[in-house]
Amino acid sequence: MTETPGLDVAGLGRWLVSAHPELAGGDLTASVIAGGRSNLTYAVEGARIPLVLRRPPLGHVLSSAHDMRREHRVISALAGTAVPVPTAVDVVDDTEAHEITGTTFFVMERAPGRVLAHTSQNRLYTAAGLRRLSIDLVRHLADLHAVEPDAVGLGDFGRPDGYLARQLSTWRRQFDASRSRETPALDALQAGLTEGMPQSRRAAVVHGDYRLDNALVIGSGDDPRISAVLDWEMATLGDPFVDLGIFALYWDIADLPGGAEGAVPSAVDPDAGYPTFDELVDVYAEQAGIRVPDLRWYRAFAAYKLAVILEGIHFRFQAGDTVGDGFDRMGALVEPLAQKGLQVH
Repeated sequence: MTETPGLDVAGLGRWLVSAHPELAGGDLTASVIAGGRSNLTYAVEGARIPLVLRRPPLGHVLSSAHDMRREHRVISALAGTAVPVPTAVDVVDDTEAHEITGTTFFVMERAPGRVLAHTSQNRLYTAAGLRRLSIDLVRHLADLHAVEPDAVGLGDFGRPDGYLARQLSTWRRQFDASRSRETPALDALQAGLTEGMPQSRRAAVVHGDYRLDNALVIGSGDDPRISAVLDWEMATLGDPFVDLGIFALYWDIADLPGGAEGAVPSAVDPDAGYPTFDELVDVYAEQAGIRVPDLRWYRAFAAYKLAVILEGIHFRFQAGDTVGDGFDRMGALVEPLAQKGLQVH
């Protein structure tokens, strides 16, 4: 392996020459893109166009999580729809050859733009621009939920019937696989979510982790726009209001006690021009042409899911299987997140 953790850059170069000679250029270089807390993402330079490679995390990988083929498939399917996504290049099973990552990975073209993850970045835009960007983001979510799965080849992408019960069961298994300490609030939230589970009213393509810092932003001043929505590893067919629940959680994440603003940074700041989440729900409802139901269960489930994800990251950090900075702070957020879920449920 090279000095880039989890990626043999020379092997990637050989594969690119063989599989996609139209993209091959000179010698490749790669660097880990900071900010991701789950799959590893690398910026690849030296090809004819800038590329991005995605692979599962090192070490402890949970069953059914980090599915690279799934992420590649949904990005490919959504190309040409109203939902902006990066252009997919290829997906590769490297579990036997061990020449590049030693696991399944996929490559896509690098979409233009920046990730907004810190309030300091808001100075690049006017208050009107940030409001317009927020509305753009939630309208894209409604557009995603309006995509007809069969029309884009995703009719078998998931099983909408019983989706919420299966989701809760799946994340319970993920939690059990990452247990390394006592988490009483998270245990209580898990038990509470089995009560009052809503009846899903419709099925749609669900992103699974929809938030501002999973999008790339172009433009400046009064006219920022979304160039691409990223991180589709948890996409499936299911209840679209799960996406609104996670969107709500991240929109207000800075209000979470326990230092969330340092461990899970967010650019969202009402004083800078961002609308409230309730306003975004109204925009979503208008764009989708529906009435949005009570979201309390969905918001509690979002807190539970993020807490389980962070507990898994804490598990990998303790084992020394994380790459980059900030992982040491993830574990401290788990119980505050669970408490938040208990409050909104």
